[in-house]
Parts: sequence; C-alpha cells; structure tokens
Amino acid sequence: VQLVESGGGLVQAGDSLILSCAASGRTFTPYTMAWFRQGPGKEREFVAVIRSSGGHTYYADSVKDRFTISRDNAKKMVYLEMNSLKPEDTAVYYCAAAPSSSTSRYAYDYWGQGTQVTVSS
Repeated sequence: VQLVESGGGLVQAGDSLILSCAASGRTFTPYTMAWFRQGPGKEREFVAVIRSSGGHTYYADSVKDRFTISRDNAKKMVYLEMNSLKPEDTAVYYCAAAPSSSTSRYAYDYWGQGTQVTVSS
C-alpha cells in the first residue's frame, strides 16, 4: 500500500483544517488506518485510528472532541478533520496502514511521507 498525505498548511489557532490520505496499490479495505504526528523534537505519537469497516474509531486524549477521522473505502481515502486547532498541534502528520487496530506506531507497516501542519498563536 502506498500512502500520500495532503492538506497541511499554516493556520491560526482556532482554525480548522482537513488532511487527506490517498492510498494505492494493494487492497485498501482490509487495513486499519491511522494518523500519527511528530512535533519538533518529539517522538511520533498516535492521533486517531479507524478500523477497516469505518465503524470504530479511537482518538488520543489530546485531540478527542476536536479531531475526526473518517474513510471512504470506495475512493481509498482517509481523512482527518481538525477543528479548534492549537499551537501544540503543530507537527508533521502521517497517515499509516496496519492489518489490525493499534495505537502503537510499531504496528503499522505502511507510512506516507507526511504533511506539515503549523498552527500560529
């Protein structure tokens, strides 16, 4: 599976942004999809995950109630809608695919190149 993220940019605190992840290659539907992020000088951290059917999602506490993950299996797309953005959300955001649901980055076999999100105060 090849993954390509898009939609990052520079926004102000309180703004919204939608990230997209386009998948290609092998069958997309069976994979659990997730978003991770890596801020300056920080470890890559889990943000949100969605199972293959799209019926189950889970979020990091830091983004719960602000971010929404979704997927369109027909289009092989995954989205991350980010609302009420904060400066601490500044990071490179990565899309990832795994055979089963996990919040650990080590469970994910496929990664995109990342898209930069910068939130100014």
